[in-house]
Amino acid sequence: MSGVRPETAAPRGGSASRGGAGTRGAPGARSGATRGANRAGGEERALTSVAAGDRFRGEEPEHIPRLWHVTLSVSGARAPLTEVRRALEQLAHDHPFLLTSRYADDHAEIRYWEEARDLHDAAAVALRLWGEHRQTAGLPPWEIVGLEVIDRATYHQRIAAGYGPAPATPVGVHPF
Repeated sequence: MSGVRPETAAPRGGSASRGGAGTRGAPGARSGATRGANRAGGEERALTSVAAGDRFRGEEPEHIPRLWHVTLSVSGARAPLTEVRRALEQLAHDHPFLLTSRYADDHAEIRYWEEARDLHDAAAVALRLWGEHRQTAGLPPWEIVGLEVIDRATYHQRIAAGYGPAPATPVGVHPF
């Protein structure tokens, strides 16, 4: 997200941040140099900062990262419980964003929050998680058998309705 509002030009002789993204390619939009040339001599407009979460006029909400609750389920051949637990603890140590992991000798479930632009991005990251960290964390050679990605509002609606894990579920790695 650019730190310049579309109606704000860069100082004379300068350029808008991030390659002039302030115009956002709007039809009929003029470059900062053209706007500056049309002003009365000596008049300059200051850059304006934008608070996190603010949107530009016409900016689509999908360009703003959102929080997604991810539940990744994996399954495969039996493995010693102590090795499964140690591997999940290593994964949680390497990536402290993990909320909870539950495991048995032939399957596991990982829950965490992911910040992403949209569901597609959050799901893509989740689908790579197990494979990318299999060697470094010593995870079993299991396959992904389930994936749920829901937005924050849906997660909280489910909790309020009594579905899903209770918010008091302890964070960490636990047996099923």
